[in-house]
Amino acid sequence: MESYTVNSLLTALTRQPELSASIAIQLTQKTTRSTKSGKPYLEAYLSDAEGSIIIKVWESLPWYPELDAAALNSAFMVSALWRQTPFGPEPSELSLRPLSPQEEETMLSGSNELRSLQQKDWEAITHLCSTIKDPRFSTLCRTFLEQYEGRFRRAAAARGYHHARRGGLVEHTAGVMRTAAALCEAYPKLNRDLLLTGALLHDCGKMWENGYAEHALAMAYTDVGELLGHITLGIEVVNKLWSSICTETRRAEWEVINPPTEQARLHLLHLIASHHGSLEFGSPVPPKTPEAFALNHADDLDAKLEMMRGAYETSPALSSHIRQRKAPLPGNVADPLPRVSTTSSAS
Repeated sequence: MESYTVNSLLTALTRQPELSASIAIQLTQKTTRSTKSGKPYLEAYLSDAEGSIIIKVWESLPWYPELDAAALNSAFMVSALWRQTPFGPEPSELSLRPLSPQEEETMLSGSNELRSLQQKDWEAITHLCSTIKDPRFSTLCRTFLEQYEGRFRRAAAARGYHHARRGGLVEHTAGVMRTAAALCEAYPKLNRDLLLTGALLHDCGKMWENGYAEHALAMAYTDVGELLGHITLGIEVVNKLWSSICTETRRAEWEVINPPTEQARLHLLHLIASHHGSLEFGSPVPPKTPEAFALNHADDLDAKLEMMRGAYETSPALSSHIRQRKAPLPGNVADPLPRVSTTSSAS
């Protein structure tokens, strides 16, 4: 039986009605519910490093007792005949076996493709940070990456809409930073050092709002994440880091730099506060500087393009070139126009 990731299974089921497949997963959530007739069933979340699927397990099925008794965060190889239904994938002929420690470690770190992508994105982040010339922003970025690397590289960028997976925050941050750097090429009057620093730190509060424990694939809910949210947390993190790097020696060195250090800090905080673009989308203030507008659009563009990528992979086809809408995109998704090919077949 062929092995799949969660996402590759979902993609395959958009192209064929059923297939036999094995997936290495962690049981990240389960809830006992009741049918209209009062019979219990399980709603189980099966997750790997790339995504999750929800399956319903009826009490009459032979694998119900094993899943019912399984502890959360248990790791299994799930083998089944999978069918696509209007309510999502449905397994039959299901069997479970515990993963070995090595299999579990591989499952936690994701596919070779995902690991390679996230490593390249991490390297892009560190490289772009190394190009920041303002010593205050450069020191801040370096200190952030040193102190929070593990937590940063595990966190997701969202809970459902985009980059909603372990390590997704690194992918999203790299995309926003690359876009910010390109915008600075197109609009040279933008403060590149400020914008790159804002791009690195705009979502740093998601390390608590959308974080993962070291060996878990369930995105944790925390009091601080729920009660404050990532924008407020991001401002707090940056202020704390800023205070830690403003040593007496550095303050003396930075006194001669224009613009003044306090003004640099304030503009950076504004980027974090305004990056959602408007009050209705969660920003306490709208963008009021060129860099704030640039960051808002870079952030939104990277998120939207990731949503479309996900739609192309997992949304059901409505026709040969149209796929079903994937929330929160505004409509069905059309296949992009391929790039022009310069090769021609011989007549």
